[in-house]
Amino acid sequence: MFNLLNINLKGFIKLGFVLVVLFAFIACNKTDKEAEQLEVDKKLISDYVTQKSLIGQFTDSGLWYQVINQGGGVQAYKTATVNVIYSGYLLNGTPFDESPTTGSTFSLNSVIEGWTEGIPKLKEGGNGKLIIPSKLGYGTKVVGDIPENSVLIFDVELLDVL
Repeated sequence: MFNLLNINLKGFIKLGFVLVVLFAFIACNKTDKEAEQLEVDKKLISDYVTQKSLIGQFTDSGLWYQVINQGGGVQAYKTATVNVIYSGYLLNGTPFDESPTTGSTFSLNSVIEGWTEGIPKLKEGGNGKLIIPSKLGYGTKVVGDIPENSVLIFDVELLDVL
């Protein structure tokens, strides 16, 4: 009986090892694909910015932003609830979302990462442009009229930090 238990234990250990290697491979493969997509997105963003003669900067995460008017009120922060007027569109100009003229209220810790990182570049009364790589947007998900791996552009005006 001890031999049978020993054999099953060895088989269980081998199976565990195989599963660990498999999960590591899947995780590395996903990370590689995300890194490749980020490079594709950065190139698309750079080309768009050059074509439109926009002046702004990239963050380390790949977000491109342009502060048109810094604003003079309270500085937004990553977990703030904000009221924002915005319009969202794809690189080809296709609109996919727009706020009412009175703005929309969001908690920045419950929106896409590009907003969580980008909106805090502004103060109340400020406005700018965010060009968000797919990794900081919806990634590989199709959301409404937004295809997978889409770079998103938002023209934003920060009305209030609540």
